[in-house]
Amino acid sequence: MIKLIITDLDGTFLNSQGDYDRDLFAKTWANMVSHGVHFAACTGKQCERVEELFGELSKDIWIVGDSATRIKHKGNFAFQSLIDNATGKAIINTLEEVSSTHVIIACTSEGAIVRSDVPQHLKDKVRRSYARMIETVDFDRVDSDFVKITVFDEEENCPQTRPHLSPFEDDVYIVVSEASWIDIAGYGVHKGSTVQKLQEILNVSPAETMAFGDGYNDLELLAQAEYSFAMRNAFEEVKHAARFVTGTNDDSAVMETINRLLALQS
Repeated sequence: MIKLIITDLDGTFLNSQGDYDRDLFAKTWANMVSHGVHFAACTGKQCERVEELFGELSKDIWIVGDSATRIKHKGNFAFQSLIDNATGKAIINTLEEVSSTHVIIACTSEGAIVRSDVPQHLKDKVRRSYARMIETVDFDRVDSDFVKITVFDEEENCPQTRPHLSPFEDDVYIVVSEASWIDIAGYGVHKGSTVQKLQEILNVSPAETMAFGDGYNDLELLAQAEYSFAMRNAFEEVKHAARFVTGTNDDSAVMETINRLLALQS
């Protein structure tokens, strides 16, 4: 019996415009509630941005946000992982030496910090994933520990940037989720490990879990669910890792699949 449903957002639950069919979700949500199923959004997006996306329902959704460094529910954090300030700044300094064109997004508990000289169209791109954005002229001014550090490269050079971060592999978890994105979290912290914490909180097993994903950073997530689904638009490696392949994110395939399987469960 399915007790927990977890979905990645970008490229999975959200369509190409970064939105979703809200009427269909209202029906899907009611269906999950009637079956006693917990629903979680597992994403690189800031928890507060997820709350914006789901509105009033966000208080009842489990949010595995900020690249799975946080679990938030009913406005409170049930789990949070941090990168110490010194390590975070060393990583940022390395990233700044590698390239001056990619965008470094340094997230703290206060918000997502970007340099003030980042072009406006890239700030707008960051705002799509982060509700709280703070500008700084110098990352050395940041005194807080880091929730995570993310790189966005519109020139898609993240695979080439990744080797420069090898010296930090014993201190943090690093994943190139796609050519434009790198996510850096605390050591051993990824979607799989944090979802395992959520399963422990809810007393739910992988055999009772359904998960959806499309990117390389979803591989550990899918491994935590017996009912693992890759999107048709997912990377081939993700499709091979999942037990099932469903439709595309533009077909509302996550919600359609949830409703079909819950109907069978009835």
